[in-house]
Order: sequence, then C-alpha cells, then structure tokens
Amino acid sequence: MFTDRRIERHQLPYCLKVFNGHTDRTIGYLGNVSEDGLMLISQLPMMIGADFDLRLKIPVTDGSPKVIDLRACCLWCHEDATPHHYDAGFSLQRAPPEYGQLVEALKQYFSFQTLPASA
Repeated sequence: MFTDRRIERHQLPYCLKVFNGHTDRTIGYLGNVSEDGLMLISQLPMMIGADFDLRLKIPVTDGSPKVIDLRACCLWCHEDATPHHYDAGFSLQRAPPEYGQLVEALKQYFSFQTLPASA
C-alpha cells in the first residue's frame, strides 16, 4: 500500500471546488495538490480503488471559469478531523497541461519567497 509521500503538497482547504466530471455537481474541495495527485475533502467517503472523472473550475479574470477535467484513482480515504467530512487521496491518470500550470500557479501564490535585496 502507498504510504510514503515523495512530492511536496500545498494545502488548499475550501478554496477550490471539485466537481463530478459527468454530472457537474460539487463533490468536495481540493485539500492539497501535487504534480501527480490531489487530496479531496468531501462530505461523503470515496470508494478506494475506483476511477473518478473530476472537474476543476478555476476562476479567471473575465468571469467565466477555466475548466480542467481529470481522471483519477482513489488510493485512500479516511474520516477527516472535521465531523462528517472525509479526506481522499487520488493519483492522477490523465491530466491536461493546464493542471500542471495550476499546480505551479498555486505553488507561487501560497509560497513565501525571499525577494532579492535591492542595492
């Protein structure tokens, strides 16, 4: 069973909704992301070993969201510290380049970076 994390995660609780790729209904929120996967926080447990079509809707400046469709397999699921919520870890099977761009943009946005000293 997969237990060791090899890629740094970036925490995103309740910022970005995750939708069912078929019904377009909200199934939860992104908990964190990496290049190869994501954690979903939802009010229902996810079936381990099942493949899911997930959809992210990223807000953009012109008002219409940018849609990123993902195919992912649920590797684990357990109850969250918050009552009636579940955390589920997904491995991405099919992700478009826009997902990698989202991960990089979120890293930049949520990182504390040292600015060079001005002379």
